[in-house]
Amino acid sequence: MPITVRIPTPLQRMTNGQGEVSCEGRTVAELLGNLEQRYPGIKERICDNQGKLRRFVNVFVNEEDIRFLQGDQTPVKDGDEVSIIPAIAGGSLRRRSACVPPGCARRYGAGRLRT
Repeated sequence: MPITVRIPTPLQRMTNGQGEVSCEGRTVAELLGNLEQRYPGIKERICDNQGKLRRFVNVFVNEEDIRFLQGDQTPVKDGDEVSIIPAIAGGSLRRRSACVPPGCARRYGAGRLRT
């Protein structure tokens, strides 16, 4: 039974629309190398020029963050599930009051208005 790799939506165009692919490897690094052979260009979206995981990409092996295991040298075996998850930023902790017209928030900056 091969390793199941979950591909995030932004990278699925590189895997012909597949959200899950099967791959092999003994470590996460080897697995990513094998993914690159099957889906050229995918590794550069996950790793930097030195081959290390990009800061905004998280990889989990069986729901365990590899940053707290052995990094890209974390062992993987048949039957494991590897999830590649890009970090997502944005949003705001503040809610704009329904009383503040949208044009005012844009014009004066939402941070200047008391809601």
